[in-house]
Amino acid sequence: MNVLVDRCLNGQESAFAELFRRYQGMVYGLCMRMLGQREEAEDATQETFVRVCRNLHQWDPQRAFEPWLMTIAGNRCRTRLASRKRRPNSVSLDHPIADQSYLESEAKYLAEEVATVVGTLKSELREAFLLCYRDGLAYQEIADRLDVPLGTVKTWVHRARKELVDRLRKRGTLHGQTSAMR
Repeated sequence: MNVLVDRCLNGQESAFAELFRRYQGMVYGLCMRMLGQREEAEDATQETFVRVCRNLHQWDPQRAFEPWLMTIAGNRCRTRLASRKRRPNSVSLDHPIADQSYLESEAKYLAEEVATVVGTLKSELREAFLLCYRDGLAYQEIADRLDVPLGTVKTWVHRARKELVDRLRKRGTLHGQTSAMR
């Protein structure tokens, strides 16, 4: 890591591109989990790497790089969340607001069911699936991280999705055809 950072500090654009490629999925995954909105997560990811570029000279090479990077990403997300709270909500009071609490309880139930079923998948399927859908990594990034061929990752993610849908149907959680998961 120190060599890559040194190359970045010496102004090598290819080094920063490599740094971005290596950590983009991890940073985006954190931002997406914290912010819950794709556009905001993309913006926070970009802001994170701008900050990293500006402050890379402050990184202590005696410490691990990833926690430093993820701290910057977390701070970008917390700043965005705080600014959300300061923005006034623009809710029109002309129409009554429907009670949507049942949607929240349904979403919570579905999330619990998915987590339960994902936990029962074979370890390699589970890990590939979570890296793809939880962490937002591309197939090639997953292949690099797991040190397996790209085709293997695609197969594992596909099998995990198929097993997930099949098991959720057997549990009575899903009904009918869900082509979005296939």
